[in-house]
Amino acid sequence: MQGRESDWKKFTKLKKIALERFCESVLDESRVLCDREDLTAHERYLELYKIIQKRDRELGRAFDGHSRSRADQQLRDMYNKGLVTDDELSKFSEETRNLVILRFTDDFGAT
Repeated sequence: MQGRESDWKKFTKLKKIALERFCESVLDESRVLCDREDLTAHERYLELYKIIQKRDRELGRAFDGHSRSRADQQLRDMYNKGLVTDDELSKFSEETRNLVILRFTDDFGAT
């Protein structure tokens, strides 16, 4: 997002919203697991530990570091995870939208 000041400002605000969405989804996933009665407490604990480890890696990739050089990749990751809506993405410049959507298409074969 170097050179795209208005996109940088939008990204900075949206990143906070997307982080909240990500954390809420992890907490929801954890609640579902913790409520399972078909597993022992120890089995639930082990599964919860795996979930947290996996989601922590995802969180790091999408949210750690706040720099213009990483912003396009982070926005792509947030969009790929469904943490940024099409409407939110539409507020960015065409250049930024294309970077996110074209890469998303390359990665997943969809738009």
